[in-house]
Amino acid sequence: METLIPTINRLQEVFLTLGAEIIQLPQIVVVGSQSSGKSSVLESLVGRDFLPRGSGIVTRRPLVLQLVNVPPLQERLKIENGVKAEEWGTFLHCKNQIFTDFQEIRQEIEAETERGSGDNKGISPEPIYLKIFSPKVLNLTLVDLPGITKVPVGDQPKDIEAQVQEMILSFISNPNCLILAVSPANSDLATSDALKLAREVDADGRRTLLVVSKLDLMDAGTDALEVLLGRVIPVRLGIIGVVNRSQHDINTQKSLEDSMKDEQAFLQRHYPSLVSRAGSRYLAKTLSRLLMHHIRDCLPDLKTRVTVLSAQYQARLNSYGQPVEDHSATLLQIVTKFASDYCNTIEGTARHIQTSELCGGARICYIFHETFGRTLQSIDPLAGLTDLDILTAIRNATGPRPALFVPEVSFELLVKRQIKRLEEPSLRCVELVHEELQRIIQQCSSFSTQELLRFPKLHDSIVEVVTGLLRKRLPITNEMVHHLVAIELAYINTKHPDFTDAAQVSASVNSQQAEALDGGKRWKNEKVTEEKAAAAGFGSPSKGQAINLLDTAVPVSRKLSSREQRDCEVIQRLIKSYFLIVRKSIQDSVPKTVMHFLVNYVKEHLQSELVGQLYKQPLLQELLIESQDTAQQRTEVAQMLEALKKANNIISEIRETHLW
Repeated sequence: METLIPTINRLQEVFLTLGAEIIQLPQIVVVGSQSSGKSSVLESLVGRDFLPRGSGIVTRRPLVLQLVNVPPLQERLKIENGVKAEEWGTFLHCKNQIFTDFQEIRQEIEAETERGSGDNKGISPEPIYLKIFSPKVLNLTLVDLPGITKVPVGDQPKDIEAQVQEMILSFISNPNCLILAVSPANSDLATSDALKLAREVDADGRRTLLVVSKLDLMDAGTDALEVLLGRVIPVRLGIIGVVNRSQHDINTQKSLEDSMKDEQAFLQRHYPSLVSRAGSRYLAKTLSRLLMHHIRDCLPDLKTRVTVLSAQYQARLNSYGQPVEDHSATLLQIVTKFASDYCNTIEGTARHIQTSELCGGARICYIFHETFGRTLQSIDPLAGLTDLDILTAIRNATGPRPALFVPEVSFELLVKRQIKRLEEPSLRCVELVHEELQRIIQQCSSFSTQELLRFPKLHDSIVEVVTGLLRKRLPITNEMVHHLVAIELAYINTKHPDFTDAAQVSASVNSQQAEALDGGKRWKNEKVTEEKAAAAGFGSPSKGQAINLLDTAVPVSRKLSSREQRDCEVIQRLIKSYFLIVRKSIQDSVPKTVMHFLVNYVKEHLQSELVGQLYKQPLLQELLIESQDTAQQRTEVAQMLEALKKANNIISEIRETHLW
């Protein structure tokens, strides 16, 4: 069991060299109000004066204190040629420097505090790490924090209270730490700030030990027996009373050994029933025992955490890749992988398949059959064509002679106008597929391995080459789609097997009209209507008036005669029949055209295009320059992985027998 605390100290050193706090190690955090006697308690544990003292806030940075028990000097000299001092200290920020004078340790703490938090009374969360080796100490790891203060003094910031509380909570929130709450005996325990903060993070008290300091300063006639027995406020890990050195003792340089003797004598006189469970020596033994048991309980989770983190950091290091040695092979490998990922995304065989939205080939399929197909289906074959437009086209096609039959020219003229409307959605289909092919570039970049992120210039060049290839194919594909529509417009095939025969359409319309009207009455009404229309439109001018026929406006709308209605309906049926044939053809041929001229061409020529434009000797060095972030991250991850491996080895040294 005694080896557990040095083991945690070694783990702490391993991780502190990286300045990382990814592993929360077991330790004891000392919490108390300003001038509650925290520093005196720590010095009594060490048996030496080494902490800065004074009025106001003295501890302004966290002090991580590791106490290491070593054999006496005489025994050590027999075994090894180590430090020739009974007791000494070392700081993490002063590497390879040994302090044998504890006055120098105090001065170094003060100097380092001023370096980190300035010479004013402000605080800093950056810890100072001090390790003290002595045969008189027990193995312990403690953290001394700034005292809880209420009112800013001097040039302290106005939120000094909030800053101190935030710092304390950041340490004691760690579930692996024990909380040593220090509260003076001459103040009411119910108002203890230390206990209040401890309860916030440790409601059931499993991690809190209370130290009642300054037992000798209580009012005459009162004692702390009820408090020490836990009858006022119970604390699960116990309550230990101690007697601090007075300022007079410090000024007269009274030794800590004499102070401990006086403390024992005081406890014997005033608390004889508790003398074996109070005092600085009992506190040190209790803390060491509690810390060892706490480490034993935390060790399995700690080992699991180190193992999991090692695997995670190993995976991150692998993702960053190794430094480039063969530029040619690396470039070819990256380019080939990108081209393969791009084609696989289109084919739907990519390793990373999205579940949130359609992408790649699936989205192209959706564009062809849903977006483009529905758009074509929504186009009305007769949209934009009124009966008057059709009638005007018929008349224009017959010239000066009245037509006996519906002229074929008028049908071609009108049906071409309707077919032309299919061109815009076809070009929009090409544009949507082009946009999706652009999106695949970014998708492959994000899901690809870290190579492209390692080499930003290569990434930009690959994007530029692929974008250029797509841009080059876009006008070619658009032109082919133009040709598809132009082909349909070039020859109106009225002999198409699916096209409705004009004679049948005309006969069908005639039979429908015959059924709708009575025979003789129909012709009579038609004749009267035509005479009225002729009289209204082309009647004789009034006497004394001259009419210019060219100035007469063509009526915007009027009632059509039966024959005109018949002719219009015949043309409408023929246009609809032929338009549906062409729409079906365009709906089938445009996707094929886009696949052949754009998608398949890019798939087949992407790798050769990338290699042809990027695999050039002068460009290799420039393209494969790593980003500074990647190189730095690789170094940091490698260091962290090394630290985790060391930590794993240290933990593995602990056998199950050591835990009991």
